[in-house]
Amino acid sequence: METIVADPKVKRVLISVTDKSGVVDFARALAEEFGAEIVSTGGTAKALEQAGVAVRPIDDLTGFPEMMDGRVKTLHPRVHGGLLARRDLKTHMAAAAEHGIGMIDMVVVNLYAFEATVAHAGVTFGEAIENIDIGGPSMLRSAAKNHASVAVVTDPTSYDEILAELRAHEGATTLATRTKLALEVFRLTSAYDNAIYNWLRGQLDDSDSLAQGQGQAQTQAFAADSRLFLAKAQELRYGENPHQKAAFYHNPVKGSQGTVNPAYQLANATQLQGKELSYNNYLDLDAAWGAVREFDEPTCVIVKHLTPCGIASADDIVVAYQRAHDCDTVSAFGGVMAFNRPVTGAIVEAIYANGQFIEAIIAPSFAAEARELFTQKPNARILETGGLNPPGGLLDYRSVEGGMLAQTPDTVGEDPSAFTVPTKRQPTATELDELLFAWKACKSVKSNAILIARDKATVGAGAGQPNRVNSAQLAVKQAGEKARGAAAASDAFMPFADSLEVLIAAGVTAVIQPGGSIRDEEVIAAADAANVALVFTGHRHFRH
Repeated sequence: METIVADPKVKRVLISVTDKSGVVDFARALAEEFGAEIVSTGGTAKALEQAGVAVRPIDDLTGFPEMMDGRVKTLHPRVHGGLLARRDLKTHMAAAAEHGIGMIDMVVVNLYAFEATVAHAGVTFGEAIENIDIGGPSMLRSAAKNHASVAVVTDPTSYDEILAELRAHEGATTLATRTKLALEVFRLTSAYDNAIYNWLRGQLDDSDSLAQGQGQAQTQAFAADSRLFLAKAQELRYGENPHQKAAFYHNPVKGSQGTVNPAYQLANATQLQGKELSYNNYLDLDAAWGAVREFDEPTCVIVKHLTPCGIASADDIVVAYQRAHDCDTVSAFGGVMAFNRPVTGAIVEAIYANGQFIEAIIAPSFAAEARELFTQKPNARILETGGLNPPGGLLDYRSVEGGMLAQTPDTVGEDPSAFTVPTKRQPTATELDELLFAWKACKSVKSNAILIARDKATVGAGAGQPNRVNSAQLAVKQAGEKARGAAAASDAFMPFADSLEVLIAAGVTAVIQPGGSIRDEEVIAAADAANVALVFTGHRHFRH
């Protein structure tokens, strides 16, 4: 016969924490105000004893010493029996009495800092393994399962709130609070297990598997499941439109993942100033940050509505900015910018001289003079990553209704020495340099993409059109006279000669494209007739 148990008063508390902030005051209040017996382990017990808090060592409770370098200390029936026993079942309480198991009314536990450990440069495999907590999650899960009777506390910031409730309820916790605390336990332990899972998958040899979740993008078969754990960083004012609600989630894993240092990612950038980022800001920043990392030379990318409106490379980053801005001064107003070099005061002065309105800028770093100048525009969102990852590196995910698509990232990693030239005329060295720039820039433009480049700056782009000839017409219209003598790129093969003919009529002298159309000969013939050089890469770079 089951009976309803009233909210239990806290008479025995087991405390074992890695994060010891506030634990001494919390334990002292539990002992002195409510007469609770404090049971503790290892370093926590030592810290409490040194502070003058009466502590019962865990080995006195269990009758077994802590052993195996602390691997075994709380994995004992007198711990888990005291946590799991149902107070409303006579059979449970009789079994506890028979075996000398006393009830534990509260558990205060936080876990070994596994994620912080694997984030350290040079951490060994053995060190990481030793920082996988076993006893902590076991106690948390036992206490959370039996939250009808047991309060389980994982966050030091909740100590004051817990004490306030105990004071308000004569030393007892309420079921509502215990339920809320139990939910937090299962969130915490699932995130902890997920961090271990992703780290361990990342240790597998490239030939064995494709690291999933937040792992490194490799080249083998995808695993049977993909586990994504994202922590909410902030709620946003709204989504793409004001009537849509939105939030930003980020990957909380900080450890290096292959060639990727998470600290340098957009999600972990430090916002130095400005209004909070919007949903659309994040999308545009991601597009710009992904595009600028394709280039080795000092480069600036300006994005508007997910489309690059200016990309330029130069020996000097200020020149690169100015030429990127000049690509489309109308669209650059209110755009988002990315730099692959530190932003200097001279760049900010150039931005101000152009009268350019700034939505957001992302760069590896900002010089002190640049930061001081930006204070004149306090609403401008300034993001510093601290470094620069190579392009790609992690799996790309996109949601569809009821599912997710995953793919290895698209980067312009082709070897130019493997390109072929099917036309009678070879590109000149200058043209080839322009074509390589155009090819990298074109990858960041929405398909069907046609991009015209001159002096390593985009001068015309056609993006997102349902047919390639329309994209070519948009590109040459924007480029105007700058198309004459310029180079062009097409992100996928030209299915007919018509899009090439549009470029030829505008004065383009060299074109780079994947090749592979059943009408390649028609396209090549049109190029030969106009003495235009064609370069085939063998790869396409659709951006849907």
